[in-house]
Amino acid sequence: MDHLWQILIAIDQLCNTLLGGWADETLSARCHRTQSVFKPLINTLFFWQADHCKQAWQWEIDRQDLPVEYRNV
Repeated sequence: MDHLWQILIAIDQLCNTLLGGWADETLSARCHRTQSVFKPLINTLFFWQADHCKQAWQWEIDRQDLPVEYRNV
């Protein structure tokens, strides 16, 4: 499951990069950071999470996307 999750994140980050975003950022985090007009749409797609884009952004800020060995703990 962890490997599949990493692949999904990599695809998300690739899509974000192809659309002009930062290479190590998900589309959701970018939408929150830039207050994109697409933020409500993405939040609706992830309806089971309260403010998905903000959570994704916070995940990036907390560096939770990095392996434990790379985090500033």
